[in-house]
Amino acid sequence: MSRRLRVLVWHLHGAYLLYLTRGRHTYYVPSRPERSGDYIGRWGHLPWGPNVVDVPADEVRRLPLDCIVYQTPGQYAEESRKILSPEQRRLPRVYLEHEPPHEHATERRHWVADDPDVLLVHVTHFNRLMWDNGRAPTAVVEHGVPEPPVRWRGDLARGVSAVNNIATRGRRAGFDLFEKARARVPLDLVGMGTEGLPGGRGEILHRDLPAFEADFRFYFQPMRYASLALAVCEAMMLGLPVVGVGTAEMATAVPNGVAGFCDTSLEVLIERMRELVREPALARKLGRGARRHARERFGLQRFLRDWDGVLRTATRA
Repeated sequence: MSRRLRVLVWHLHGAYLLYLTRGRHTYYVPSRPERSGDYIGRWGHLPWGPNVVDVPADEVRRLPLDCIVYQTPGQYAEESRKILSPEQRRLPRVYLEHEPPHEHATERRHWVADDPDVLLVHVTHFNRLMWDNGRAPTAVVEHGVPEPPVRWRGDLARGVSAVNNIATRGRRAGFDLFEKARARVPLDLVGMGTEGLPGGRGEILHRDLPAFEADFRFYFQPMRYASLALAVCEAMMLGLPVVGVGTAEMATAVPNGVAGFCDTSLEVLIERMRELVREPALARKLGRGARRHARERFGLQRFLRDWDGVLRTATRA
């Protein structure tokens, strides 16, 4: 068996890091006492495994590492010079890009586009398609999520959306679409920053979200332009039918009529949601399709195999 790799990665997206570190490698996450910004470290309510090692930022330069994983321009250009030794900065490098280009959908050049020694990993094929990746070698590792300990029930004739800070993220996040849909369909909203919003239920801890969502009839994804949300994959793995705006990777991630419904017409989406409210049998059928599709495309073991391949490729190079 090939040896375990020693990987430095900043704590940026908690759930993604949790799933990434379910693999066999050792992950060092830098921290500072204030636990903020790029230096959260092994922190919070997520059930980190023993292979996730919290290391003070000032001690990182003494670590025997095999690979560095960057996730933001600041980490790549600035933080690396603050906490890594010159030898560590010459180690194999991976840049994990979580988002599609924001400033312009097709003309934005990626920050590592001129660095052929960095392996640029996108989380969706849409994201890789839209970024100008330049000379950087690229790979796509689609999301992978575990099967939850509960199963969908769908007893509530309501939908649920889980989007953090939806009201402050501009039109991309689709809060206006959520409000318009909620005026005609029973909808609840969870996530950070949802307290006090129409339908807002506040933040639900990650470990409690499957049990909370299991009672709802469907999941609604209102975002206009975004990377594929882990919450969508988690909902489908739970067996929750998904109704969503059919842009970006959502157009392929949720097969129409199999795992739910995607469309670019809000009127069509509202009618599909009302159908699911009226017809629990349809929701059950789509829920079974959603879970089957999620297990085939977004299984955790496939995700971990893909990431193992990425890290092996980077360190061999």
